Amino acid sequence: MVSAIIVAAGRGTRMGPNIDKLFLEVAGRPVIAHTWARFEAAEDVDEIVLVVRAGLESEFDEMREKFGFKKSYRFAEGGPERQDSVWNGIQAIEAGSQILAIHDGARPCVSAELISDCVKAARDFGAAVAAQRVTDTIKESEDGIAISRTVDRLKLWSVQTPQVFRVDVIRRAIATARERGLNLTDDTAACELIGQPVRLVESKRPNPKVTVPADLPFIEALLRA
Repeated sequence: MVSAIIVAAGRGTRMGPNIDKLFLEVAGRPVIAHTWARFEAAEDVDEIVLVVRAGLESEFDEMREKFGFKKSYRFAEGGPERQDSVWNGIQAIEAGSQILAIHDGARPCVSAELISDCVKAARDFGAAVAAQRVTDTIKESEDGIAISRTVDRLKLWSVQTPQVFRVDVIRRAIATARERGLNLTDDTAACELIGQPVRLVESKRPNPKVTVPADLPFIEALLRA
């Protein structure tokens, strides 16, 4: 059984005050509805856990009715930090689930192919992450003012979501981070703590995240296409 956690509890402060980016309408639907629809259509995913802020469950129930989502879903309450939200989501998945995909609610362009490829890689290797090769020249600066050195971009990847794991692996990894008092914003970083290799799955299509207002026109164009 494959479960998917969609992390939808953050406000996205970089969008501006009093703006909830997940409920902004893009290409005829709220951002989060596009994301939900991608996992609704993913044949590899059996259930969806929506990690949301307390009190917003009814809005998601209405969204499910409006857009006709049929797949089994349940809620988990968002925590103070992303890692807390993911941990709450893990506690809410079906007991028999073997594979867990974790995805940002603000990343609505993920393809069914990418979800499937990440699930397969996680089955084979224990952990997998969607990623893209870095194509820009990368510079390191010690003081934030002047260039210290040029980094070899051939070794660099920009990681995205979904990040997919065997359930026992990610449960142990995040538990370890929590025990050590670490607050990690990336789930694969927790795997590094326990020595779990993570397979890179190249994202061949754009898979951007809504972060700032300037992201919206590009994402809308992708969704309409």
